[in-house]
Amino acid sequence: MAIPTPPFLEPIEEMRSRIIELETAGTSSSTTDEDLIQARRELAARIDMVFSNLSPWQQCLLARHPERPYTLAYIHSIFTDFTELHGDRAFADDPAVVAGLARFDGDPVIVVGHQKGRDTAEKLRRNFGMPRPEGYRKALRIMKIGAQFRRPIICFVDTPGAYPGIDAEQRGQAEAIANNLVEMAAFPVPIIVIVTGEGGSGGALALGIGDRVLMLEHAIYSVISPEGCAAILWKDQARAEDAARALRLTAKDLRKFNIIDEIIPEPSGGAHMDPGTMAESISAAIRRNLKPLRKLKADSLVTRRYKKFRSMGVFTDR
Repeated sequence: MAIPTPPFLEPIEEMRSRIIELETAGTSSSTTDEDLIQARRELAARIDMVFSNLSPWQQCLLARHPERPYTLAYIHSIFTDFTELHGDRAFADDPAVVAGLARFDGDPVIVVGHQKGRDTAEKLRRNFGMPRPEGYRKALRIMKIGAQFRRPIICFVDTPGAYPGIDAEQRGQAEAIANNLVEMAAFPVPIIVIVTGEGGSGGALALGIGDRVLMLEHAIYSVISPEGCAAILWKDQARAEDAARALRLTAKDLRKFNIIDEIIPEPSGGAHMDPGTMAESISAAIRRNLKPLRKLKADSLVTRRYKKFRSMGVFTDR
Protein backbone atom coordinates (compact mmCIF):
# COMPACT_ATOMS: atom_id res chain seq x y z
CA MET A 1 0.00 0.00 0.00
CA ALA A 2 1.43 3.39 -0.99
CA ILE A 3 2.25 5.68 1.92
CA PRO A 4 1.22 9.30 1.35
CA THR A 5 3.96 11.85 1.86
CA PRO A 6 3.38 15.47 2.85
CA PRO A 7 4.23 17.63 -0.19
CA PHE A 8 6.97 19.58 1.57
CA LEU A 9 8.78 16.30 2.35
CA GLU A 10 8.62 14.91 -1.19
CA PRO A 11 12.13 16.12 -2.21
CA ILE A 12 13.56 14.44 0.89
CA GLU A 13 11.68 11.18 0.27
CA GLU A 14 12.84 11.15 -3.36
CA MET A 15 16.44 11.48 -2.23
CA ARG A 16 15.97 8.76 0.39
CA SER A 17 14.69 6.43 -2.34
CA ARG A 18 17.67 7.31 -4.51
CA ILE A 19 20.09 6.45 -1.70
CA ILE A 20 18.34 3.11 -1.10
CA GLU A 21 18.72 2.30 -4.82
CA LEU A 22 22.43 3.10 -4.71
CA GLU A 23 22.94 1.04 -1.56
CA THR A 24 21.07 -1.90 -3.10
CA ALA A 25 23.20 -1.69 -6.24
CA GLY A 26 26.29 -2.16 -4.08
CA THR A 27 29.57 -0.31 -3.99
CA SER A 28 31.56 -2.38 -6.45
CA SER A 29 32.85 0.63 -8.36
CA SER A 30 34.34 3.97 -7.39
CA THR A 31 31.61 5.70 -9.39
CA THR A 32 28.91 4.13 -7.22
CA ASP A 33 30.81 5.09 -4.07
CA GLU A 34 31.04 8.68 -5.21
CA ASP A 35 27.38 8.76 -6.20
CA LEU A 36 26.34 7.44 -2.79
CA ILE A 37 28.47 9.96 -0.92
CA GLN A 38 27.12 12.79 -3.05
CA ALA A 39 23.53 11.62 -2.61
CA ARG A 40 23.92 11.55 1.17
CA ARG A 41 25.34 15.07 1.10
CA GLU A 42 22.41 16.27 -1.01
CA LEU A 43 19.96 14.60 1.40
CA ALA A 44 21.53 16.35 4.38
CA ALA A 45 21.42 19.68 2.53
CA ARG A 46 17.76 19.22 1.59
CA ILE A 47 16.83 18.32 5.13
CA ASP A 48 18.61 21.39 6.47
CA MET A 49 16.83 23.60 3.94
CA VAL A 50 13.34 22.18 4.56
CA PHE A 51 13.62 21.96 8.34
CA SER A 52 15.20 25.37 8.85
CA ASN A 53 11.84 27.11 8.74
CA LEU A 54 8.96 24.69 9.30
CA SER A 55 5.53 26.26 9.65
CA PRO A 56 3.16 25.07 12.41
CA TRP A 57 1.06 23.28 9.78
CA GLN A 58 4.12 21.49 8.44
CA GLN A 59 4.89 20.46 12.02
CA CYS A 60 1.40 18.94 12.17
CA LEU A 61 1.99 16.95 9.01
CA LEU A 62 5.33 15.78 10.31
CA ALA A 63 3.80 14.72 13.64
CA ARG A 64 1.34 12.62 11.60
CA HIS A 65 3.95 11.15 9.28
CA PRO A 66 2.88 7.57 8.43
CA GLU A 67 6.35 6.19 9.19
CA ARG A 68 6.68 7.93 12.56
CA PRO A 69 7.37 5.45 15.39
CA TYR A 70 4.40 4.61 17.58
CA THR A 71 4.19 3.66 21.25
CA LEU A 72 4.80 -0.09 20.86
CA ALA A 73 7.96 0.58 18.87
CA TYR A 74 9.32 2.73 21.68
CA ILE A 75 8.24 0.24 24.34
CA HIS A 76 10.13 -2.60 22.68
CA SER A 77 13.22 -0.42 22.15
CA ILE A 78 13.40 1.28 25.56
CA PHE A 79 11.97 -1.23 28.06
CA THR A 80 12.53 -4.88 28.87
CA ASP A 81 10.19 -7.62 30.09
CA PHE A 82 7.11 -5.80 28.80
CA THR A 83 3.90 -7.63 29.63
CA GLU A 84 0.81 -6.10 28.06
CA LEU A 85 -2.39 -6.20 30.12
CA HIS A 86 -5.83 -6.01 28.56
CA GLY A 87 -9.35 -4.92 29.38
CA ASP A 88 -11.00 -2.40 31.68
CA ARG A 89 -12.82 -5.07 33.72
CA ALA A 90 -16.10 -3.33 32.90
CA PHE A 91 -16.78 -3.54 29.16
CA ALA A 92 -13.96 -4.55 26.80
CA ASP A 93 -10.36 -4.16 25.72
CA ASP A 94 -9.49 -1.11 23.61
CA PRO A 95 -6.56 -1.68 21.21
CA ALA A 96 -6.14 2.11 20.80
CA VAL A 97 -4.42 2.09 24.20
CA VAL A 98 -1.58 -0.24 25.17
CA ALA A 99 -0.59 -0.67 28.80
CA GLY A 100 1.34 -3.04 30.95
CA LEU A 101 4.25 -3.88 33.19
CA ALA A 102 7.87 -3.44 32.15
CA ARG A 103 11.37 -2.74 33.39
CA PHE A 104 13.43 0.35 32.74
CA ASP A 105 17.14 0.01 33.52
CA GLY A 106 16.16 -3.11 35.42
CA ASP A 107 13.62 -1.37 37.66
CA PRO A 108 9.87 -2.13 37.44
CA VAL A 109 7.65 0.53 35.84
CA ILE A 110 4.19 0.91 34.35
CA VAL A 111 3.99 1.89 30.67
CA VAL A 112 0.86 3.30 29.03
CA GLY A 113 0.33 4.88 25.63
CA HIS A 114 -1.85 5.47 22.60
CA GLN A 115 -1.27 3.15 19.66
CA LYS A 116 -2.04 3.86 16.00
CA GLY A 117 -1.94 1.36 13.14
CA ARG A 118 0.27 0.98 10.08
CA ASP A 119 -1.82 -0.81 7.47
CA THR A 120 -5.56 -0.45 6.90
CA ALA A 121 -6.53 -3.46 9.00
CA GLU A 122 -4.48 -2.36 11.98
CA LYS A 123 -5.64 1.24 11.69
CA LEU A 124 -9.23 0.04 11.93
CA ARG A 125 -8.44 -2.28 14.84
CA ARG A 126 -6.64 0.49 16.70
CA ASN A 127 -9.33 3.00 15.68
CA PHE A 128 -6.61 5.31 14.31
CA GLY A 129 -5.28 5.80 17.84
CA MET A 130 -8.55 7.30 19.12
CA PRO A 131 -9.53 5.58 22.39
CA ARG A 132 -13.03 4.82 23.58
CA PRO A 133 -13.88 5.04 27.31
CA GLU A 134 -12.74 1.48 27.95
CA GLY A 135 -9.27 2.46 26.71
CA TYR A 136 -8.93 5.18 29.32
CA ARG A 137 -10.41 2.94 32.00
CA LYS A 138 -7.93 0.22 31.09
CA ALA A 139 -5.08 2.72 31.34
CA LEU A 140 -6.31 3.90 34.72
CA ARG A 141 -6.72 0.36 36.02
CA ILE A 142 -3.12 -0.44 35.18
CA MET A 143 -1.75 2.89 36.41
CA LYS A 144 -3.41 2.14 39.75
CA ILE A 145 -1.21 -0.96 39.93
CA GLY A 146 1.76 1.38 39.70
CA ALA A 147 0.36 3.55 42.46
CA GLN A 148 -0.29 0.53 44.68
CA PHE A 149 3.14 -1.07 44.21
CA ARG A 150 5.13 2.19 43.99
CA ARG A 151 6.11 1.78 40.36
CA PRO A 152 6.82 4.92 38.28
CA ILE A 153 4.41 5.50 35.40
CA ILE A 154 5.61 6.34 31.88
CA CYS A 155 2.95 7.63 29.45
CA PHE A 156 3.33 7.97 25.68
CA VAL A 157 0.88 10.40 24.09
CA ASP A 158 0.05 10.13 20.38
CA THR A 159 -3.61 10.54 19.43
CA PRO A 160 -5.75 12.82 17.26
CA GLY A 161 -8.16 12.85 20.21
CA ALA A 162 -10.66 10.69 22.04
CA TYR A 163 -13.11 8.87 19.77
CA PRO A 164 -16.25 11.05 19.34
CA GLY A 165 -18.62 8.30 18.20
CA ILE A 166 -22.03 7.80 19.73
CA ASP A 167 -21.04 4.45 21.30
CA ALA A 168 -18.18 6.17 23.14
CA GLU A 169 -20.51 8.88 24.37
CA GLN A 170 -23.05 6.30 25.51
CA ARG A 171 -20.39 4.59 27.62
CA GLY A 172 -19.24 7.80 29.29
CA GLN A 173 -16.31 9.19 27.30
CA ALA A 174 -16.20 12.51 29.15
CA GLU A 175 -16.47 10.84 32.55
CA ALA A 176 -13.66 8.41 31.73
CA ILE A 177 -11.33 11.23 30.69
CA ALA A 178 -12.23 13.38 33.69
CA ASN A 179 -11.70 10.48 36.07
CA ASN A 180 -8.22 9.89 34.66
CA LEU A 181 -7.32 13.53 35.28
CA VAL A 182 -8.48 13.36 38.90
CA GLU A 183 -6.79 10.04 39.65
CA MET A 184 -3.48 10.80 37.92
CA ALA A 185 -3.20 14.09 39.79
CA ALA A 186 -3.15 12.18 43.08
CA PHE A 187 -0.96 9.17 42.28
CA PRO A 188 1.88 8.93 44.86
CA VAL A 189 4.47 7.81 42.30
CA PRO A 190 6.54 9.63 39.66
CA ILE A 191 4.75 10.15 36.34
CA ILE A 192 6.63 11.05 33.16
CA VAL A 193 4.65 11.95 30.02
CA ILE A 194 6.18 12.00 26.54
CA VAL A 195 4.22 13.51 23.63
CA THR A 196 5.66 11.60 20.68
CA GLY A 197 3.34 12.60 17.82
CA GLU A 198 -0.11 14.14 18.06
CA GLY A 199 -1.33 15.39 21.41
CA GLY A 200 -4.97 16.00 20.62
CA SER A 201 -7.42 17.54 23.10
CA GLY A 202 -8.73 15.72 26.19
CA GLY A 203 -7.94 12.42 24.52
CA ALA A 204 -4.26 13.25 24.99
CA LEU A 205 -4.62 14.96 28.36
CA ALA A 206 -6.27 11.84 29.81
CA LEU A 207 -2.77 10.31 29.77
CA GLY A 208 -0.97 13.63 30.15
CA ILE A 209 -0.97 14.54 33.85
CA GLY A 210 2.64 14.10 34.88
CA ASP A 211 5.40 15.42 37.09
CA ARG A 212 7.44 15.97 33.95
CA VAL A 213 5.88 16.48 30.52
CA LEU A 214 8.33 15.99 27.66
CA MET A 215 7.70 16.51 23.97
CA LEU A 216 9.49 15.42 20.83
CA GLU A 217 10.82 18.27 18.74
CA HIS A 218 8.33 17.83 15.90
CA ALA A 219 5.31 16.66 17.91
CA ILE A 220 2.21 18.80 18.43
CA TYR A 221 -0.02 19.31 21.49
CA SER A 222 -3.23 21.32 21.49
CA VAL A 223 -6.81 21.58 22.75
CA ILE A 224 -8.17 20.75 19.29
CA SER A 225 -6.90 19.71 15.88
CA PRO A 226 -6.26 22.50 13.36
CA GLU A 227 -9.01 21.07 11.16
CA GLY A 228 -11.50 21.08 14.03
CA CYS A 229 -10.51 24.59 15.05
CA ALA A 230 -10.92 25.89 11.49
CA ALA A 231 -14.33 24.23 11.20
CA ILE A 232 -15.51 25.95 14.38
CA LEU A 233 -13.97 29.40 13.89
CA TRP A 234 -14.37 29.84 10.13
CA LYS A 235 -16.74 27.01 9.12
CA ASP A 236 -14.00 25.93 6.73
CA GLN A 237 -11.55 23.07 7.35
CA ALA A 238 -9.48 24.33 4.44
CA ARG A 239 -8.19 27.02 6.81
CA ALA A 240 -6.45 24.43 8.98
CA GLU A 241 -3.09 26.04 8.22
CA ASP A 242 -4.31 29.35 9.68
CA ALA A 243 -5.66 27.51 12.71
CA ALA A 244 -2.34 25.74 13.26
CA ARG A 245 -0.60 29.10 13.50
CA ALA A 246 -3.18 30.44 15.94
CA LEU A 247 -3.16 27.37 18.21
CA ARG A 248 0.54 27.69 19.10
CA LEU A 249 0.82 23.90 19.19
CA THR A 250 4.51 23.34 18.51
CA ALA A 251 7.03 22.14 21.07
CA LYS A 252 8.83 25.50 21.04
CA ASP A 253 5.61 27.39 21.73
CA LEU A 254 4.55 25.06 24.52
CA ARG A 255 7.96 25.17 26.18
CA LYS A 256 7.82 28.97 26.05
CA PHE A 257 4.45 28.91 27.81
CA ASN A 258 5.67 26.36 30.41
CA ILE A 259 3.06 23.83 29.33
CA ILE A 260 5.82 21.26 28.81
CA ASP A 261 9.10 20.84 30.66
CA GLU A 262 11.53 19.67 28.01
CA ILE A 263 11.91 19.26 24.25
CA ILE A 264 13.57 16.03 23.10
CA PRO A 265 15.53 16.66 19.87
CA GLU A 266 14.70 14.44 16.91
CA PRO A 267 17.15 12.95 14.39
CA SER A 268 17.79 14.99 11.28
CA GLY A 269 14.65 14.82 9.16
CA GLY A 270 12.36 13.63 11.98
CA ALA A 271 11.91 10.62 14.24
CA HIS A 272 10.98 8.33 11.33
CA MET A 273 14.38 8.86 9.73
CA ASP A 274 16.19 7.08 12.59
CA PRO A 275 13.82 5.37 15.07
CA GLY A 276 16.71 3.74 16.93
CA THR A 277 18.39 7.04 17.72
CA MET A 278 15.02 8.56 18.65
CA ALA A 279 14.38 5.74 21.12
CA GLU A 280 17.82 6.26 22.66
CA SER A 281 17.10 9.98 23.11
CA ILE A 282 13.76 9.26 24.77
CA SER A 283 15.38 6.67 27.03
CA ALA A 284 18.02 9.18 28.11
CA ALA A 285 15.33 11.80 28.77
CA ILE A 286 13.30 9.39 30.90
CA ARG A 287 16.40 8.43 32.88
CA ARG A 288 17.39 12.07 33.38
CA ASN A 289 13.96 13.14 34.58
CA LEU A 290 13.08 10.06 36.60
CA LYS A 291 16.18 10.10 38.80
CA PRO A 292 15.33 13.25 40.82
CA LEU A 293 11.63 12.31 41.02
CA ARG A 294 12.47 9.00 42.69
CA LYS A 295 14.00 10.94 45.59
CA LEU A 296 10.79 12.83 46.40
CA LYS A 297 8.28 11.64 48.96
CA ALA A 298 4.75 10.78 47.84
CA ASP A 299 3.08 13.84 49.36
CA SER A 300 5.70 16.09 47.81
CA LEU A 301 5.11 14.57 44.36
CA VAL A 302 1.37 15.15 44.58
CA THR A 303 1.73 18.72 45.86
CA ARG A 304 4.26 19.67 43.20
CA ARG A 305 2.13 18.10 40.45
CA TYR A 306 -0.95 19.99 41.61
CA LYS A 307 0.92 23.31 41.68
CA LYS A 308 2.46 22.60 38.27
CA PHE A 309 -0.87 22.33 36.49
CA ARG A 310 -2.63 25.02 38.52
CA SER A 311 0.06 27.53 37.52
CA MET A 312 -0.49 27.07 33.78
CA GLY A 313 -1.99 30.03 31.92
CA VAL A 314 -1.81 33.77 32.47
CA PHE A 315 -4.91 35.84 33.04
CA THR A 316 -5.31 39.60 33.25
CA ASP A 317 -8.28 41.71 34.39
CA ARG A 318 -9.27 44.68 32.25
